[in-house]
Amino acid sequence: MQDLTIAVVGATGAVGRKVIELLEERNFPMKELRALASFRSEGVKIPFIGGELTVHEAKPEGFTGADLVFFAAGGATSKELAPEAVKRGAVVVDKSSAWRMTPNVPLVIPEINAVDILEHEGIISSPNCSTIVLLMALAPLHRANPIKRVIVDTYQSASGAGCKAIAELFQQTRDTLEQKEPEHSAFPHTLAFNVLPHVEDFAGDGYTTEEIKMQDETRKIMHLPNLPVSATCVRVPVPVSHSEAVHIELTHPITPQEAREILAKAPGVIVQDDVAHNVYPLAQDATGKDEIFVGRIRRDLALENGLSLWTVGDNLRKGAALNAIQIAEELVARDCLKPRRKSGAAHS
Repeated sequence: MQDLTIAVVGATGAVGRKVIELLEERNFPMKELRALASFRSEGVKIPFIGGELTVHEAKPEGFTGADLVFFAAGGATSKELAPEAVKRGAVVVDKSSAWRMTPNVPLVIPEINAVDILEHEGIISSPNCSTIVLLMALAPLHRANPIKRVIVDTYQSASGAGCKAIAELFQQTRDTLEQKEPEHSAFPHTLAFNVLPHVEDFAGDGYTTEEIKMQDETRKIMHLPNLPVSATCVRVPVPVSHSEAVHIELTHPITPQEAREILAKAPGVIVQDDVAHNVYPLAQDATGKDEIFVGRIRRDLALENGLSLWTVGDNLRKGAALNAIQIAEELVARDCLKPRRKSGAAHS
């Protein structure tokens, strides 16, 4: 396939910048890259392949002639502009939550359900970062021994709320150390030296939208619509990388060593599990890495045929930008940049 014309919407945000960085790093086949964002970022310069990209306001006409558009902006932007990109002949890979649960929009982690890409109608969704960190560990185990129940508690970094949230965490840390009263706007309370059991908004049943996403997205990606999933999502004062404590009930008994062997063979997964020598996944070590790290694999004492584990991943790379680019690489490899079904049906 010839080199592609690509656009990135949300190019100045944490994920958008990472998409551009990884497109260069992975030598993605392209002849043109357009950096698009809100009108406030018009004219901003972004480094790229020894030069610079000039950011322009994201408007429908900016998609003319594009083959592929990455959306790394908010859901409202994606709802408004993604259909416009599709109308102009582009395939959209969207990182927002806007289309994830739309029935005829594939929700894809390439190592798990790449075949779902074949059914796209112009838009493909990339899952929530916390869902990706969870399922990269769960899916290989499920293929070997069907999972019956999932309980997960997340420890999510500040970067999951964007660039401003990282800056706020650093400023709060400085202020606290200098015995000043820290201010907060990105989070409902001060995050520095604190733990917030509050990621996104609370729904009527006491769960947050982040926790509901983990349930719904897990079911869709795994093709298990009735799988019991219970999540508690927590924000911790870490700049980058999400960590998760996972408890799963499987259909058949499994030993921790059997689980380690299964996960060691899984693409995109690295097992770090030698507690006798204090070896287990750390957020600090996972930052900047493409893989998901799994450790603390042990028998769960509360669940029948249960297994407990600890999984960690860079939420800006595999949890966001890398997964989107891997979807695009699958589109190219499978020669399915054009929708199989009638384009536009998913966007009415």
